[in-house]
Amino acid sequence: EVQVVESGGGSVQPGGSLRLSCTASGFAEGAPDMGWYRPAPENACELVSSISSDGTTYYADSVKGRFTISQDNAKNTMYLQMNSLKAEDTAVYYCGADLRVLSPYVPCARNDLDAWGQGTLVTVSS
Repeated sequence: EVQVVESGGGSVQPGGSLRLSCTASGFAEGAPDMGWYRPAPENACELVSSISSDGTTYYADSVKGRFTISQDNAKNTMYLQMNSLKAEDTAVYYCGADLRVLSPYVPCARNDLDAWGQGTLVTVSS
């Protein structure tokens, strides 16, 4: 069974930093593309950042220059370093993994990604 397990998140003041981690398991057919989503309008989740199995990265315009995604292939783990956090970054962040290219928008519930996490809350508030 494929699955992802998230860790990290928490509360921080504006301008602060947090790191999220996501570990994938069960992908016997190859290394998945992995990414972080957060809720957007109309019940969709927006892809915030992703990293493919070959190391290609993607960032939404709203986080470029502030967030950095990386991966440790030996541990099947992806990391999202979030710096200069803003109040508008407050959200539940979901880890998604799929052997296909990740879509920029997916339903937050009952989507067709190979693996979807439980979500981890990030709160940015003074």
